[in-house]
Order: sequence, then C-alpha cells, then structure tokens
Amino acid sequence: MDESRASHGLIQWHGTTIIGVRRNGRTVIAGDGQVSMGNTIMKPNARKVRRIGAAGPGGEAKVIAGFAGATADAFTLFDRLERKLEQYSGQLLRAAVELAKDWRTDKYLRNLEALMIVADADTLLVLTGNGDVLEPEGDIAAIGSGGNYALAAARALSDYEQDAEVIARRAMAVAAEVCVFTNDRVTVETI
Repeated sequence: MDESRASHGLIQWHGTTIIGVRRNGRTVIAGDGQVSMGNTIMKPNARKVRRIGAAGPGGEAKVIAGFAGATADAFTLFDRLERKLEQYSGQLLRAAVELAKDWRTDKYLRNLEALMIVADADTLLVLTGNGDVLEPEGDIAAIGSGGNYALAAARALSDYEQDAEVIARRAMAVAAEVCVFTNDRVTVETI
C-alpha cells in the first residue's frame, strides 16, 4: 500500500524534508515548503518549522521544531509537545521523553504518522512514533522523504563549514535537487 494512505484508505497530506544542525553554540532547524498528497504537490510554501513553548528572555519561544509526515498529525504533536514543555518547565529532554511515552502507548497518538526534530539551546532530538527519542550523532539530524539526501550533504559540508545555518540551507538545496518530494522554499529557525 502507498505510504501516503492511512489504514482507512484515505490519502493523507504529507510534509517532507527537515534538517537540524548544531554548530558553535547555534542550532538551526530548516524545512522545505512542499506538502504532497500522493504524487501531487498540494502546497509549495507550507511552514513545517516553528518555535514552540514558552517565550524566553528575548520574547521568542525557547524551542524550535520541524515535522515530516502527515500534516494534521504533526500539528497534534506540536500541541502535545507544547503542553509537555509547560508541564515540565521548559525542559525539552524531559518533555520529549514524556511525549514519546504517550505517543507509543496512547491509542489515539499511536496512529499518528509523523516524525519531529526538536531543539533548544542545549539539545537536538529526533522524536518518532515508536517511542524513540534520539540524539543524533555529529549534531546533525534529518527526517522525511528527502532526509537522507539532506543528511548526507550536511555531513559532507560539516567538515568544511562551521556555520549551522549555511550547512542546513546547502543541505536542503541538495535534497531539493534530488528528491521529488522536496522543494527549495525553505523555512529556517535558529536558537
């Protein structure tokens, strides 16, 4: 069965490529703008990366997050993660672990089809519906259909480039050139 089909047979809307990079005290999460339904581009400029949680001293939220997968499912997970951040006083790792536990065990959440990359000033994590909370090797993580292309490009660039945003943007450009489910309309959030 096509990966874009839910168990009830309806086609789902999917977001595609997200990358997270940590370098020299900066963390960047970047995502393309393409949302696909099956093999059709439904929206070229979706915002799949955003700030979440309580605002920090500068008035901006202290956590950034990006998703790949079913769009409605991802918004549900953003909302749940925000609630966990409130519950655990902005502690991202604790909130992520608790969300992953719920995601794995809750009957409703267990059916959500999305992955997330989340970060604060100290932590970069990948969250999955299997209950995984992963800290990526080399402070680079990528998810979605173009994730492997972006990850490979970012790892190659990381030997020569120290700016996290430059690495993320260049890696997304490579993914957009190779993956048909990824475009070059990139949203970037930095902490």
